[in-house]
Amino acid sequence: MGQSSGYNYSTSVLQLITIVSCLVVLSCLGSVSAYKNYTVGGSLGWFDALEKPDVNYQKWADSKNFSLGDFLIFNTDNNHSVIQTYNFTTYKFCDYDDALQNDTIEWSATDPSSTAPHPISVAVPLLKEGMNYFFSSDYDGEQCNNGQHFKINVTHGQGLPKSLDPSDDAPAPNSPDYRGDDSAPETIVPANFNHPIEEESDKDEASGSGSVYFNTKFYGFLIFLQIVCIFFKI
Repeated sequence: MGQSSGYNYSTSVLQLITIVSCLVVLSCLGSVSAYKNYTVGGSLGWFDALEKPDVNYQKWADSKNFSLGDFLIFNTDNNHSVIQTYNFTTYKFCDYDDALQNDTIEWSATDPSSTAPHPISVAVPLLKEGMNYFFSSDYDGEQCNNGQHFKINVTHGQGLPKSLDPSDDAPAPNSPDYRGDDSAPETIVPANFNHPIEEESDKDEASGSGSVYFNTKFYGFLIFLQIVCIFFKI
């Protein structure tokens, strides 16, 4: 009778450990797959090397993992443009004058008449898998040739969120009806800039990698604990 009671107790403990382990795994999976907002260049913002000598946007981009539904946030001023293209030739020559409408988007244009540049923030959603290219084409490509460019590979991830799905009624960010006129507004934040609640910022990226390491160790400990319970019939 005592043995049966002890066995039932150990079984309950083992079941409890299993349930807790599953809950922890599920909660962490939700965190890992969250959409992210990446601030291009971090604290340096979006400028050419003549203005910010320390910029290296390709190095910054190579340290990130980009997926559909993520956003790139360009903190710059109205003296620098934001061009996104899927055409390598357009990117290579830092010039989108001959680009096709369906492969290049001008998210922000410069204001040549401005005598005093002022800050702007440009939010760009990642809507297409594969290679995405970004550069500033102003002053005959001078800014682009001076380091203001980078390329990224966008993976599928968890796919586009509903707010960015082209099948929705709202016009897509690259739709002719999206801006409503030929001039780009000073602050461009898409009308459907609406991430799910679980969105993350790239500010947490460094701590996130540490969390993954900790979680791996923690899961290993839980599995080891379960094996011990089974072996010794605790």
